[in-house]
Amino acid sequence: MSEPVKFDHILPLVKKPGRYIGGELNASVKNWEEAEVRFVLVFPDLYEIGMSHFGLQILYHLLNARENTLAERCYSPDIDMERELRRHGIPLFSIESRRTLGSFDVIGITLPYELCYTNILTLLDLAGIPLRSEQRDTSFPLVIGGGSCGLNPEPMADFFDAIVLGDGEEVILEIAEVVRAAKKTKAPRQEILTSLSAIDGIYIPSFFAPQYAGSELIGIQPLKPGYTSVRRHVLPELPGPETLGRPLVPIVKPVHDRLGVEIARGCTRGCRFCQAGIIYRPVRERSIKDIMAIAEQGIESSGFDELALLSLSTGDFSCLGDLMIQLMDRFADQYVSVSMPSMRVGTLTSEVMNQIKRVRKTGFTVAPEAGTDRLREVINKGITEEDLLETCRNAFAMGWNLIKFYFMIGLPTETWEDVEAIVDLAKKARQEAGHAAKRVKINVSVGIFVPKPHTPFQWDRQLTLNESKERINHLKKLLPRGGFKLKWHDPYQSIMEGVFSRGDRRLSGLIETAWRDGVRFDGWSEHYRLENWQRAAEQCGIDLDTYLLARDPEKPLPWDHLNSGVDKDFLVEEHHKALEKVYTPDCRTHGCQKCGLCDFEKVRPVVNPEPDKDQRFGPVRKGDHEEKVNREHDQAYIYRVHYSRLGDSRFYSHLEVLQLIFRALSRTGLPVLYSQGFNPTPRVSFSPALPVGVESEVEYFDVKLTSPLKNIQEIVNRLSSELPEGMEVFSLVLAGKSEPGALLIAYEVGLPDLLTSEQLDHINRFLAQESCIIERVRKKKKKELDIRPLVKNISAEGCQLHFELVSIPSKAGVSPREILQHAAVLEDEDVLLARIKKISVVEFSAST
Repeated sequence: MSEPVKFDHILPLVKKPGRYIGGELNASVKNWEEAEVRFVLVFPDLYEIGMSHFGLQILYHLLNARENTLAERCYSPDIDMERELRRHGIPLFSIESRRTLGSFDVIGITLPYELCYTNILTLLDLAGIPLRSEQRDTSFPLVIGGGSCGLNPEPMADFFDAIVLGDGEEVILEIAEVVRAAKKTKAPRQEILTSLSAIDGIYIPSFFAPQYAGSELIGIQPLKPGYTSVRRHVLPELPGPETLGRPLVPIVKPVHDRLGVEIARGCTRGCRFCQAGIIYRPVRERSIKDIMAIAEQGIESSGFDELALLSLSTGDFSCLGDLMIQLMDRFADQYVSVSMPSMRVGTLTSEVMNQIKRVRKTGFTVAPEAGTDRLREVINKGITEEDLLETCRNAFAMGWNLIKFYFMIGLPTETWEDVEAIVDLAKKARQEAGHAAKRVKINVSVGIFVPKPHTPFQWDRQLTLNESKERINHLKKLLPRGGFKLKWHDPYQSIMEGVFSRGDRRLSGLIETAWRDGVRFDGWSEHYRLENWQRAAEQCGIDLDTYLLARDPEKPLPWDHLNSGVDKDFLVEEHHKALEKVYTPDCRTHGCQKCGLCDFEKVRPVVNPEPDKDQRFGPVRKGDHEEKVNREHDQAYIYRVHYSRLGDSRFYSHLEVLQLIFRALSRTGLPVLYSQGFNPTPRVSFSPALPVGVESEVEYFDVKLTSPLKNIQEIVNRLSSELPEGMEVFSLVLAGKSEPGALLIAYEVGLPDLLTSEQLDHINRFLAQESCIIERVRKKKKKELDIRPLVKNISAEGCQLHFELVSIPSKAGVSPREILQHAAVLEDEDVLLARIKKISVVEFSAST
């Protein structure tokens, strides 16, 4: 039986240790022994990225809703954590039960984007699992992939036993049944793979062999009779709200820290560069009733203050107006804002904006994609310059001062005139603000077109590195500095995105070679180096540039045996239409466009009936919330909440603790007073920040309430139950309004080793001297501080230290670790490994 990994001795040595300890609200920790099938779902990037991935959470909750199935999670360890795991010989583990990945039955790995591929090899290697499928026997878990890169997984195919193409909700449950049955019969691995291949949407890479003539791919040879291609699995309708109403609430702040509610899946606008528009079709909308149920359960069980409506094109949701009114009427008084991350130009109407700003103006991005109407006709964008300018006019009139535009360079048929038009369009947009233009900012974000498999542009070329840099530099020269900001995707990274996007199985050797040479986290610009890949390619005899060239439509593609459901003939026709600038309308509103996906029995568009035009938007209700935001209460009741932070909770940062407490207060339903203005926040103030890794028995925060509390003990218990393990509220009292003066703070310290006589001598010398000047660097500036007057006393015995530090408001203080470093002269690692606990706080005066 696999025992939980113990790793307390390395967490103090890594940055953001909260990434690895779990404990998130609504996480599922099921009985290991009772589970017949055990999955670990892995996201091959940092916790902050993986916790924002909606698909992984869906599968996590679906699996854990089954009585006999268990699902846990794992994210890529950062480079410092990888180093410590290897140094101490600790295998990679899940964050729920801290069991090694090798002890699970299935390792399910998301394939979200191309530049995370080397991270997958890190994950497998740290888990002690052979990298390549052919090297594994039944003693190892099945390694199964899925996600948007699954429609051309060929560069990574040799590392996976199976890959899910398309929607995973039904497939993952079928996989669980195959694995459960195989465990009972002790079926050999090949038999398990054969059983998996019978599931709709499961691709077994080892059942296909690419054929080459020299370095040229000439075909894909099926090795299993009757298994000649794999078609993407399509979920007929989105699942109901039953398993989606209790979202995982992160502790370390993710890139998208909000409740995501998927209101629709799929988009049939038909943008010819867009892979998602092909591999997620048809459109399947949720009913307003189900959306409201998910939102209500999700906000109540999480405490999030932002709700994001997720879809490839949120503005195309057929009942968006009615939905926005219902959401804002329901949540505005709780200070919960609604954001729409993906809005199509022309769908962001003044009515929708009016609803959004009832709590706070959440940002939005509009995507013209191209600078000219001509090029937008080529890509089938279906919007004009006037549509964009009208959207800007509406936004500026409603009080928005920042709009983000997204463009691509390198699209097929692009000219220099198209590139320069990006700047012209941004200037025109800003002018739509009229007299307020001086206050308006336009952020222009530029990506580099990467030809994606299963799109009409899959045969087109990608810009070379020099071409991309030339276009970006030209935009930098043309775009004015005042009122505009230009951001661009790194063209060096785009090279390898393009290589992997349309790559074949020969690239597995390239990926492994680069990984063994130390390549990690290519999606992060601080880690990415193109020269690492160029060096690995030279070792493997691979010419990277050939993968960026135009492809012959008559020759086989590496993914021809993987069927997105959209006919290849449709893609060819769309490519011809692009060159002729012929528009293909949206099948939601203009009838079937014959892409080949729908059978109109099981697979078909699912769209809510549109309300009558006259009834589409109701009036904007000015409710209690706006009154609350615009005036202070006549009287506020200030309560001080005392709590402890012990065990794993010592690894939370101060900002993470703030967010945990804000959300706990929200979930308990306390009448918290909010600040005024356009971004209302809870009126809560906290005791001085506790360093990460330091425990405390005596933390507190003050919260302003609109009414006095009754049943204090009941509220104390409720607040404690809403906080993670290790954090406990032990009292709640009315607070005085006077600010505390100087404080005397006592600490207990458990050291990793006995203090040496030399270290004891250092402590005695420190206490005997009148001053001890240390140097700090803050914001690249050096400052000196005399820490001796801030130390009341130090006592030592064996592996234990006890000292008292003076803290004076608005003056620089000394941290307990600085005492260990400068008074006891401990080595840096021993300072970090010391178990420090804050045990008391009393007011301090010279006579104390």
